[in-house]
Amino acid sequence: MTKQVGPAFQTASGYSITGESAGSTALATDISGKVYKGDVFISASPKADESLMGSANGDWVSWYGSFATAGLVLGYNANGKFAADLKSKPWYEAITESGLKLGFTDPATDPKGVLTAEALTDTAKSKSLPALTTIANTKSDVFPEEDLVARLQSGQLDAGFFYTSEAVAAKIPYVPLTGVDLHATYTITVLKGAPNEAGAEAFVSYLLGPAGQAALKQDGFTLTTPPKVTGTGVPSSLQSVLS
Repeated sequence: MTKQVGPAFQTASGYSITGESAGSTALATDISGKVYKGDVFISASPKADESLMGSANGDWVSWYGSFATAGLVLGYNANGKFAADLKSKPWYEAITESGLKLGFTDPATDPKGVLTAEALTDTAKSKSLPALTTIANTKSDVFPEEDLVARLQSGQLDAGFFYTSEAVAAKIPYVPLTGVDLHATYTITVLKGAPNEAGAEAFVSYLLGPAGQAALKQDGFTLTTPPKVTGTGVPSSLQSVLS
């Protein structure tokens, strides 16, 4: 959003964009706690939006549009010593190899961490591999969502769990998680009290319009067309892209 879509949006509209990256659950907590005051909230799980809906939750979100999905995959360091095994062996065997450095996000703060834990525990049961349960409970493998790509690219990790959208955009090779089918559902909304409401609506319109959709598709997202709207109060200026 800040490196690719944002600059293109600024060229097209004149609005500049700055972003705060973190796990969706953590961002929702920071919004409700007034740590961050944002215009637009993009999440990888509708549950993060729902935690901000209703008077009991501050009414920060009254509606959201689900606009794309991205599958959970295992990305790996192409130059690492485990690359060949990660490409050739079942993912659930390769990640249990001695010495392999694995990374994933915290289920408490990031929906991707929740999906990773589900993939590990479900496969542990179906394949009778208790080592995967051990991995799921290993706190030393947990890293901040915003750091995971950089840690893999710098060689600090041999493999990590990512969404296809992250892997494609960062040019990280990956293998599918054979035996499980888990994915993120991406949502977007304009937050209550947005300091720049006009800019926020312009950004949503751009992202869900032809140029934004093309960029998302190029980066490995599976588009939801038309976006699915949950809640009420969609601004009139966004009716055309959210109908």
